[in-house]
Amino acid sequence: MTEEHRIQNEIRCAVSPYCTIFRVNVGAGKTADGRYFSTGVPKGFSDLFGVRHKDGRAVFIEVKTSSGRARPEQEKFITRMRECGAVAGICRSADDAVKLVTEE
Repeated sequence: MTEEHRIQNEIRCAVSPYCTIFRVNVGAGKTADGRYFSTGVPKGFSDLFGVRHKDGRAVFIEVKTSSGRARPEQEKFITRMRECGAVAGICRSADDAVKLVTEE
């Protein structure tokens, strides 16, 4: 398990009293005839998403390690979701995530 995956799991547990949260799974592969395809969500979509219990606002959490950096498309996605009224941000720990979903 990677450090980022471990942090994701800790965040999922920590925010569960405040949000219904889901981990986004994506993948890629080839068809039998050799064509490439990708599954899942658009580039930049956050690692975790869900709904905040107290008001129904959408929640998007991009998980990063202490040294991880968000890609431009991830920053753009977070900005756009905030503009639409969602709770969205980059979190490096469970404490960061609880703060994000309870303080906005």
